[in-house]
Amino acid sequence: MVSNPERTAQIVDLSQEIFSGMPVFPGLPEVAVTMHVSHEEWDGIIDSDVVSPAVNRLVLGEHTGTHVDAINHMARQYRGQSIDTMPLTMFYTEGICLDLSHKGLRDLIEPADLERALSEAGLEIKQGDTVLLYTDHYRRAFGTDDWHNGPGISIDAARWLGEQRIAAFGVETASPGVRHVSNKEVHHVCGELGFTHYENMVNLYQLIGRGRFRFIGLPLKIRGGTGSPVRAIAVFEGCEAGSRPAEGGPTPARAG
Repeated sequence: MVSNPERTAQIVDLSQEIFSGMPVFPGLPEVAVTMHVSHEEWDGIIDSDVVSPAVNRLVLGEHTGTHVDAINHMARQYRGQSIDTMPLTMFYTEGICLDLSHKGLRDLIEPADLERALSEAGLEIKQGDTVLLYTDHYRRAFGTDDWHNGPGISIDAARWLGEQRIAAFGVETASPGVRHVSNKEVHHVCGELGFTHYENMVNLYQLIGRGRFRFIGLPLKIRGGTGSPVRAIAVFEGCEAGSRPAEGGPTPARAG
C-alpha cells in the first residue's frame, strides 16, 4: 500500500518589494531607504571596509508598493474610517483570482468582463471574498513608461463588485480604475458601499486556474492612516510538499 504524499500549505507572495526610487503613483511621496546607523558605528569601528546597516530609515507614503486603501481615503465624507478602525476580517478572507489578461493599456474592465471571467473559471463570488484581477500589467509594464497606463475597472464594475458584498478587490496596477477616466469615481463607489481595494499586486498569474484560496493582506496599524503597505499572500491548503505554482513570462524591469 502506497501512503499519501505529505500535504502542506503553499504560500504565494503577492507583494512588490520596497526600494529607493521605486515607481509610485504620480504626486505621492518618493521612496528613500537609507542607513540610519551601522553595526560599525555601534561597535566604534572606524576603519572597516564593510559597513553593514543595523537600522535603516524609511521615507515613504502610506500608499507605497503593494498596499490597501482605507475607507477614509475614498472621499472626505469618510474621514472617520481610517485604516486602524477597519476590522481585521476585511484583510483575512477567502479569495479568488479572475483572468482579465486580454485587457490592454487603459482598457476598462466592465461587469460583463467579470461575469465572463467567473464563468470561464467556474467560480462564484461569495460574500466577504477578496477578488483579485489578473491583467499581467505588472510583468508587462513595471518600470516602463506604460506603468501608469494600465487597464482598470469601470464605475459600473466597481458598483457591481460592491453589490456582491465583497471585502475587497485587488489589482496589479497603481490605481484600481483608469487614470482620468474612472479612477476617482471607483474610489467613491468603494467608500459608498463600504469595501476597499489593494493596488500594486504581483504574481497573480500564479493563482489562475487554481480555484479558491485564503487571502491575507494585513495593514500596519497606523493611527488615522489613509492606507498602508501590506505583505499580501495567497495560501493554498493541502498541496503536495515541494510543489510550486507555475512560473513563466517576462521579468519586469526594476526602476531606480
